[in-house]
Amino acid sequence: MSDQQPAGFVGVGQMGEGMCQRLLQAGFPLSVLAHRNRAPVERLLAQGAREAASAAALAQASSVIILCVSNAEAVARTVEAMRPALRQGHIIIDTSTSDPEVTRRLAGELASDGVTLFDAPLTGGPVQAAAGELGVLLGGPADAVAQIEPLLRAFARRIEHFGPAGAGHLAKLVNNYLVCGMVALIADTYNAARDLGVDWAKLYSVMQQGSNNSPALQRIVANALEGNFDGYRFSIANAHKDMAYYMRLGDGLSGPSELAAAVMEEYDDAIARGLGDNMVSRLIDPSLQD
Repeated sequence: MSDQQPAGFVGVGQMGEGMCQRLLQAGFPLSVLAHRNRAPVERLLAQGAREAASAAALAQASSVIILCVSNAEAVARTVEAMRPALRQGHIIIDTSTSDPEVTRRLAGELASDGVTLFDAPLTGGPVQAAAGELGVLLGGPADAVAQIEPLLRAFARRIEHFGPAGAGHLAKLVNNYLVCGMVALIADTYNAARDLGVDWAKLYSVMQQGSNNSPALQRIVANALEGNFDGYRFSIANAHKDMAYYMRLGDGLSGPSELAAAVMEEYDDAIARGLGDNMVSRLIDPSLQD
């Protein structure tokens, strides 16, 4: 893939803005689709990106299209909106955390039109996106990976190919099950510590020296100790969505485990309490506890 091959990007949010900045810095001509928050779009336009008026217009202006949207339904809607403008040789890279079944279905439909779909969900957050240090869990045709690797290298440090279409999303859901479980357990631990009168700062200090230490612990608790309960920039709604997708994978296991069901229940409860728009680190915010 030439550095001059035009790219399109749908989903210029917390993750997408940093990824787009890296693509521009790497020399890729870039078109972006308007986001509900205009601020990142305007910043990218000032750095040399172009704005497309519609998903179809974005497809017409691009050879490779990157999606970074909220869920499988949004992926399917976006692909459908682009479909009239897609042509043979087009490549779509879906970096969203999505449903593997939807990914496999879309990949089959697009292949009949000569369009290649890769699922390429990410590990890391907005900081890693801006620094070009994301991880990519890639699914799609192995013989076409070399075509997109230079583009992925603009924002990713590590790229692992897991298999055909859907394999990347499958691996990401397993990854996010662990993340969501860790977050739920950290929240439950620190809420219990508060109720039992255990000093958070002292507890966190000693936890850093042992097996409990992790980026999740640091993002949640270190920031909370400074009064910032939004340190882990991942919404409860997204965690709930990812856990719901994971629970659907039970047919490929011996059935969803009791532990997975317990983690799902924690996020079900948070959604029922109207906390979906909050960051997961708010799960230890004393003001939001029952």
